[in-house]
Amino acid sequence: MVVTLIIACEVGFWVLLAVGLALRYLARMPKTGAAVLLLEPLLELVLLIVTAIDLKNGAAADWKHGLAALYIGFTVAYGHHTIKWVDRYVAHRFAGGPPPVKRYGRERFRYEVTLWLRTVLMAAVAAGLLQGAIWYVGGDGDVSSLRSSQAAGLRLVVIHGVITLTYLIWPKQRPKDRAAPDETPARRAAKILR
Repeated sequence: MVVTLIIACEVGFWVLLAVGLALRYLARMPKTGAAVLLLEPLLELVLLIVTAIDLKNGAAADWKHGLAALYIGFTVAYGHHTIKWVDRYVAHRFAGGPPPVKRYGRERFRYEVTLWLRTVLMAAVAAGLLQGAIWYVGGDGDVSSLRSSQAAGLRLVVIHGVITLTYLIWPKQRPKDRAAPDETPARRAAKILR
Protein backbone atom coordinates (compact mmCIF):
# COMPACT_ATOMS: atom_id res chain seq x y z
CA MET A 1 0.00 0.00 0.00
CA VAL A 2 2.86 2.41 0.80
CA VAL A 3 4.47 1.95 -2.63
CA THR A 4 1.13 2.60 -4.34
CA LEU A 5 0.74 5.75 -2.27
CA ILE A 6 4.27 6.93 -3.17
CA ILE A 7 3.44 6.48 -6.86
CA ALA A 8 0.11 8.27 -6.36
CA CYS A 9 1.89 11.15 -4.60
CA GLU A 10 4.42 11.47 -7.42
CA VAL A 11 1.69 11.44 -10.07
CA GLY A 12 -0.34 13.85 -7.95
CA PHE A 13 2.66 16.19 -7.68
CA TRP A 14 2.96 16.49 -11.46
CA VAL A 15 -0.80 16.69 -12.01
CA LEU A 16 -1.15 19.51 -9.46
CA LEU A 17 1.86 21.23 -10.99
CA ALA A 18 0.40 21.00 -14.51
CA VAL A 19 -3.06 22.14 -13.40
CA GLY A 20 -1.64 24.99 -11.31
CA LEU A 21 0.56 26.27 -14.14
CA ALA A 22 -2.22 25.86 -16.72
CA LEU A 23 -4.55 27.93 -14.54
CA ARG A 24 -1.81 30.48 -13.96
CA TYR A 25 -0.66 31.01 -17.55
CA LEU A 26 -3.17 29.54 -19.99
CA ALA A 27 -6.41 30.43 -18.16
CA ARG A 28 -4.91 33.70 -16.83
CA MET A 29 -6.00 32.89 -13.28
CA PRO A 30 -2.77 33.43 -11.31
CA LYS A 31 -4.32 33.35 -7.82
CA THR A 32 -6.23 30.14 -8.49
CA GLY A 33 -3.10 28.58 -10.02
CA ALA A 34 -1.05 29.58 -6.96
CA ALA A 35 -3.70 28.07 -4.67
CA VAL A 36 -3.50 24.76 -6.55
CA LEU A 37 0.32 24.81 -6.29
CA LEU A 38 0.03 25.33 -2.53
CA LEU A 39 -1.77 21.96 -2.28
CA GLU A 40 1.49 20.15 -3.15
CA PRO A 41 2.74 19.77 0.47
CA LEU A 42 -0.51 18.04 1.45
CA LEU A 43 0.54 15.03 -0.63
CA GLU A 44 3.65 14.50 1.47
CA LEU A 45 1.71 15.01 4.69
CA VAL A 46 -0.73 12.27 3.62
CA LEU A 47 2.19 9.97 2.77
CA LEU A 48 3.84 10.61 6.13
CA ILE A 49 0.60 9.94 8.04
CA VAL A 50 -0.18 6.74 6.11
CA THR A 51 3.37 5.46 6.61
CA ALA A 52 3.16 6.11 10.36
CA ILE A 53 -0.26 4.39 10.54
CA ASP A 54 1.13 1.43 8.57
CA LEU A 55 3.95 1.02 11.11
CA LYS A 56 1.57 1.53 14.04
CA ASN A 57 -0.72 -1.21 12.74
CA GLY A 58 2.13 -3.68 13.01
CA ALA A 59 3.56 -3.70 9.49
CA ALA A 60 7.16 -4.88 9.41
CA ALA A 61 9.51 -1.98 8.76
CA ASP A 62 10.94 -2.58 5.31
CA TRP A 63 12.28 -0.87 2.17
CA LYS A 64 8.86 0.67 1.39
CA HIS A 65 9.02 2.78 4.53
CA GLY A 66 12.58 3.76 3.67
CA LEU A 67 11.50 4.76 0.17
CA ALA A 68 8.66 6.84 1.63
CA ALA A 69 11.12 8.69 3.88
CA LEU A 70 13.51 9.33 0.98
CA TYR A 71 10.63 10.57 -1.17
CA ILE A 72 9.46 12.95 1.56
CA GLY A 73 13.05 14.16 2.01
CA PHE A 74 13.35 14.73 -1.74
CA THR A 75 10.12 16.71 -1.81
CA VAL A 76 11.18 18.86 1.14
CA ALA A 77 14.57 19.61 -0.45
CA TYR A 78 13.65 19.82 -4.14
CA GLY A 79 9.87 20.32 -4.34
CA HIS A 80 9.80 24.13 -4.19
CA HIS A 81 12.89 24.36 -6.41
CA THR A 82 11.28 22.09 -9.01
CA ILE A 83 8.05 24.10 -8.99
CA LYS A 84 9.98 27.37 -9.46
CA TRP A 85 12.09 25.87 -12.28
CA VAL A 86 9.03 24.57 -14.15
CA ASP A 87 7.19 27.84 -13.49
CA ARG A 88 10.03 29.85 -15.08
CA TYR A 89 10.10 27.52 -18.08
CA VAL A 90 6.32 27.71 -18.61
CA ALA A 91 6.39 31.50 -18.12
CA HIS A 92 9.04 31.73 -20.84
CA ARG A 93 7.27 29.35 -23.19
CA PHE A 94 3.70 30.59 -22.82
CA ALA A 95 3.79 34.04 -21.21
CA GLY A 96 6.77 35.82 -22.74
CA GLY A 97 8.97 35.47 -19.66
CA PRO A 98 12.78 35.56 -19.81
CA PRO A 99 14.57 32.47 -21.14
CA PRO A 100 16.02 29.98 -18.65
CA VAL A 101 19.47 30.95 -17.38
CA LYS A 102 22.41 28.97 -18.72
CA ARG A 103 25.36 28.76 -16.36
CA TYR A 104 29.01 28.19 -17.18
CA GLY A 105 32.33 28.01 -15.36
CA ARG A 106 32.40 28.99 -11.68
CA GLU A 107 28.79 30.13 -11.76
CA ARG A 108 27.75 26.63 -12.85
CA PHE A 109 29.87 25.08 -10.10
CA ARG A 110 28.24 27.32 -7.45
CA TYR A 111 24.81 26.33 -8.78
CA GLU A 112 25.74 22.63 -8.58
CA VAL A 113 26.92 23.15 -4.99
CA THR A 114 23.49 24.57 -4.09
CA LEU A 115 21.87 21.49 -5.66
CA TRP A 116 24.23 19.25 -3.68
CA LEU A 117 23.24 21.08 -0.49
CA ARG A 118 19.63 20.27 -1.35
CA THR A 119 20.63 16.61 -1.59
CA VAL A 120 22.26 16.90 1.85
CA LEU A 121 18.98 18.34 3.18
CA MET A 122 17.04 15.51 1.50
CA ALA A 123 19.25 12.88 3.14
CA ALA A 124 19.04 14.61 6.53
CA VAL A 125 15.23 14.80 6.45
CA ALA A 126 14.99 11.17 5.34
CA ALA A 127 17.50 10.06 8.00
CA GLY A 128 15.52 11.89 10.68
CA LEU A 129 12.24 10.32 9.60
CA LEU A 130 13.87 6.90 9.43
CA GLN A 131 15.46 7.35 12.86
CA GLY A 132 12.03 8.22 14.25
CA ALA A 133 10.67 5.03 12.69
CA ILE A 134 13.57 3.02 14.15
CA TRP A 135 12.83 4.35 17.63
CA TYR A 136 9.12 3.74 17.11
CA VAL A 137 9.64 0.10 16.10
CA GLY A 138 12.03 -0.33 19.03
CA GLY A 139 14.47 -3.09 19.77
CA ASP A 140 11.97 -5.88 19.22
CA GLY A 141 11.49 -5.34 15.48
CA ASP A 142 13.81 -5.72 12.53
CA VAL A 143 14.97 -2.26 11.49
CA SER A 144 17.83 -3.28 9.21
CA SER A 145 15.97 -2.11 6.09
CA LEU A 146 15.41 1.32 7.68
CA ARG A 147 19.11 1.59 8.52
CA SER A 148 19.88 0.49 4.95
CA SER A 149 17.71 3.34 3.66
CA GLN A 150 19.65 5.79 5.85
CA ALA A 151 22.86 4.48 4.29
CA ALA A 152 21.33 4.87 0.81
CA GLY A 153 20.68 8.54 1.55
CA LEU A 154 24.31 8.97 2.60
CA ARG A 155 25.48 7.25 -0.60
CA LEU A 156 23.37 9.67 -2.65
CA VAL A 157 25.06 12.60 -0.90
CA VAL A 158 28.53 11.21 -1.65
CA ILE A 159 27.75 10.39 -5.30
CA HIS A 160 26.17 13.79 -5.90
CA GLY A 161 29.17 15.42 -4.17
CA VAL A 162 31.57 13.68 -6.54
CA ILE A 163 29.49 14.76 -9.54
CA THR A 164 29.47 18.33 -8.21
CA LEU A 165 33.27 18.31 -7.89
CA THR A 166 33.55 17.44 -11.58
CA TYR A 167 32.11 20.90 -12.34
CA LEU A 168 35.05 22.40 -10.45
CA ILE A 169 37.66 20.17 -12.06
CA TRP A 170 36.18 20.31 -15.58
CA PRO A 171 34.09 23.48 -15.68
CA LYS A 172 31.35 23.66 -18.27
CA GLN A 173 32.48 26.14 -20.92
CA ARG A 174 30.35 28.64 -22.78
CA PRO A 175 29.86 27.52 -26.40
CA LYS A 176 32.21 29.35 -28.78
CA ASP A 177 29.38 30.72 -30.93
CA ARG A 178 27.68 32.43 -27.96
CA ALA A 179 28.81 35.75 -26.61
CA ALA A 180 28.81 36.48 -22.90
CA PRO A 181 25.56 38.20 -21.86
CA ASP A 182 27.32 41.53 -21.30
CA GLU A 183 29.35 41.29 -24.50
CA THR A 184 28.07 43.59 -27.24
CA PRO A 185 28.80 43.06 -30.95
CA ALA A 186 31.24 46.01 -30.79
CA ARG A 187 33.22 44.37 -27.96
CA ARG A 188 33.27 41.07 -29.85
CA ALA A 189 34.57 42.83 -32.96
CA ALA A 190 37.25 44.58 -30.90
CA LYS A 191 38.38 41.21 -29.49
CA ILE A 192 38.61 39.72 -32.96
CA LEU A 193 40.68 42.64 -34.25
CA ARG A 194 43.23 42.37 -31.42
